[in-house]
Amino acid sequence: MILRILRPAAVLAGASIMAFAAMNAQAYDGTKCKAPGNCWEPKPGYPQQVAGSKYDPKHNPKEVAKQQDTIQQMEDRNKQRVEHFKKSGVFIYDVKKIPKS
Repeated sequence: MILRILRPAAVLAGASIMAFAAMNAQAYDGTKCKAPGNCWEPKPGYPQQVAGSKYDPKHNPKEVAKQQDTIQQMEDRNKQRVEHFKKSGVFIYDVKKIPKS
């Protein structure tokens, strides 16, 4: 008896929640897309060109070079790991533990 009352109520509640969510998803149309999937637009007051504005991060060339150096070191370590694996068939993660040959 209780199931006869609760089942339709649960179905009705679920349907109303889904309808409400669908209405909210369709209601937002504040973007002006340049192309399908390209809908980013700056906030009002954001400059067309970032360089020289207050939003310019002004990256230090030395810091950027540090990142490139660490990437190169990582690639060198990976190369050593792969070479050792091809020779021995054993993968050793710690480059310091790879025997010198």
